[in-house]
Amino acid sequence: MRITNSMLINNMISNINKNLINLDKYQQQLATGKKIQVPSDDPVIAARALKLRTDVSKLNQYKRNIDDAKSWLEYTDSILSQIGDVLHRARELAVEGANGTMTPEDMMTVKEEIEELKTQLIHLSNSSYAGRYIFSGFSTDKKLLDENGAFALDMDSSQIIRYEIGVGDDININVPGNELFNMGGTAVKGEKGKLIKDMDTLIAALESADGGKVRTALGLIDENFENILMIRADAGARHNRLELTKNRVDNDIINFVRLMSENEDVDMAETVMRLSNEEYVYRASLAGGARIIQPSLVDFLR
Repeated sequence: MRITNSMLINNMISNINKNLINLDKYQQQLATGKKIQVPSDDPVIAARALKLRTDVSKLNQYKRNIDDAKSWLEYTDSILSQIGDVLHRARELAVEGANGTMTPEDMMTVKEEIEELKTQLIHLSNSSYAGRYIFSGFSTDKKLLDENGAFALDMDSSQIIRYEIGVGDDININVPGNELFNMGGTAVKGEKGKLIKDMDTLIAALESADGGKVRTALGLIDENFENILMIRADAGARHNRLELTKNRVDNDIINFVRLMSENEDVDMAETVMRLSNEEYVYRASLAGGARIIQPSLVDFLR
């Protein structure tokens, strides 16, 4: 085969371009810190990167769900604590009214304070978190109790709001109002729950200045107080579970981000070395090309 000058020059240009492409590849890696710029650079790395990024995105969403669930439960616990304080104060007043030493006037004074405590319970029942009523089950846009203490909606214990906090893992974050104000019984719109009824019973007993009735009402208040404690314990257990889950998710995020870095990020020292090598090859190809182009017929006619 006859080798022409045109063939030599075309091959030289082709080789120089290949070397320049390799040089640009490592320069891009240094500039971006990534092994690939487009999926076609390395389909295996690209596919693995997409999978890892999807996993990290899911973990970050789980973390946001956990943080929101924790905030909801922490706020719920603070309201349950306040309800417990109200019942504790009501119990103290009921004990005073049941000891038989108070005058009817004193009992009326205690009754008035119990009525204020009842009003406070109604206000606490309609507490909201981020615009959502926390004790209203699925109807988070509706109040649980009306101004008289009757249920403003129908509800049962199945109205549980669940947050997904992991793959195949979820947790209920709310306390249905019927559990709190009706000892787990179904809430019927327009009817009062056990807690409000028991407060009414205590008010009526104080109004009648009957120590025996006050003692009976005191027992009813104690039942509700015990119920509050059990609900708080359950909410606290769920909060502890969220803490453990958050720690696990945080560790998973760290591990997956590390895997992402190992998969996508370049080794800077190695890349600098390869860039230097490709630069040397490119310069050598330019020098070699100059030797091919330089000779001409005129050089031999001197």
